[in-house]
Amino acid sequence: MEIQDYIEYIKEKHGNQKRKQGTPYYLHPVEVSNILKEKGFPEKYQIVALLHDILEDTDTTYEEIEEITNHEIAEAVRLVTKEKGYKMSEYMGRIKQNDLARMVKIADRIHNLSEAYLASKLFQLKYIKETEEWFIDLAKGTVFEKELNEVLQELIGKNKTQ
Repeated sequence: MEIQDYIEYIKEKHGNQKRKQGTPYYLHPVEVSNILKEKGFPEKYQIVALLHDILEDTDTTYEEIEEITNHEIAEAVRLVTKEKGYKMSEYMGRIKQNDLARMVKIADRIHNLSEAYLASKLFQLKYIKETEEWFIDLAKGTVFEKELNEVLQELIGKNKTQ
């Protein structure tokens, strides 16, 4: 499958799901994939980005992901999927061990931070705290370190002026 095929796949799987601001949900993984593409990451990172929310938010199974991709990509998608009752320390610990999952999760956070101002003040404060606690360290030493900090500071600034 080509990138465009995966976009059509997630578009179908996410169906009528919407983001907080009302945009079609599938556009979020497309944006995360584009962030990775712009940084020069290989196609497999972009594919994981396109599929990163599919296990969590649709009826898609791990086996389906493995069937349309490969074990490496399916495993990275599984790692970035939050399971019911997950512990953040264990979740982030697993992600740190897999470069595909790590880079996709950081790009996901960057995109989410860039749109977090559209959410409630309470959500924004929670998101800022979570980013400071978990994602600054996750991004340390990567091509995303500076950008994550900039987007975080932007959200903090917007939060102070609200």
